[in-house]
Amino acid sequence: MDYIEFFYKRLTELRLQKGVSARDMSLSLGQSESYINKIENRRTLPSLTGFIYICEYFGITPQDFFNYNSASPLKTKEFIKEFEKLSPEYAEHILQIVKDLNGR
Repeated sequence: MDYIEFFYKRLTELRLQKGVSARDMSLSLGQSESYINKIENRRTLPSLTGFIYICEYFGITPQDFFNYNSASPLKTKEFIKEFEKLSPEYAEHILQIVKDLNGR
């Protein structure tokens, strides 16, 4: 797997899922307004610290960021948060619905 290419694509996907512009995200991270644009256009990569801040911005871990099995780690986190509030009976129903949707 080409993790560098995956990084660029994932950053763009997550930003679009969150519904923010590259400029707004850059400014929210305390960077210049072109910071995220430069990364998404493959002109630079963030430092490790910058990457950690990007993950924090999305509310995910670096592991979540690089989990290529999860198309939407932001929605997964939100789903888990809500799922944990359910009673065991409702949780079982939801689990069965998810399994049915996945064809299992």
